[in-house]
Amino acid sequence: MFTGIIEAIGSVNRKERSGDNIIFHVISDLSSDLYEGQSIAHNGVCLTVEKIFPEKKVYQVSAIAETLKKSNLGDEDSTKKSFNLERSIAVGGRLDGHFVQGHIDTVGSIEKTTEENGSRKFWISYPPSYEKLVAMKGSIALDGMSLTIVELHSKRNSFSVCLVPYTLSHTNAKDWKVGTTINIEFDILGKYVEKWMTKK
Repeated sequence: MFTGIIEAIGSVNRKERSGDNIIFHVISDLSSDLYEGQSIAHNGVCLTVEKIFPEKKVYQVSAIAETLKKSNLGDEDSTKKSFNLERSIAVGGRLDGHFVQGHIDTVGSIEKTTEENGSRKFWISYPPSYEKLVAMKGSIALDGMSLTIVELHSKRNSFSVCLVPYTLSHTNAKDWKVGTTINIEFDILGKYVEKWMTKK
């Protein structure tokens, strides 16, 4: 379980195919604090630390075929991208964001971005089948970041979020532009409510 509060940015040192899976070697200042078997979210995707190379500040994780299909980790330009990193929440720790599972629902795309009073607004499109899970002022995790939906455009199946300068400078959102693919995890509470209403 995660909170959507990014701890660090990691970059891909190397990646290699292993059957249908991809093995990532990630450079991060967190590497020396990690242990094998630990869960850590990469752009919101929960992956397991397999090996650690502390002298190089590098650790290894693998993404299986299903994960690659559901997220942006399989993008061809993933070696050029940085990862938003968050370790799983410790029991008794502060919940500064919202409950994030690290299970990506779908991938969205940035369709527009504007500057607003020192912050940056992003409009993100998503598949129509998820419309019931998007709510005004609701929580949503984008590339692992806990954010609040500001506006909705139901006809285009898109929503907007605003990122303050601190968030932009401490996450990979500073590299977002029109066309960038974004991992989306909808609020778990909304998923259970939708299932309950559908069954009812």
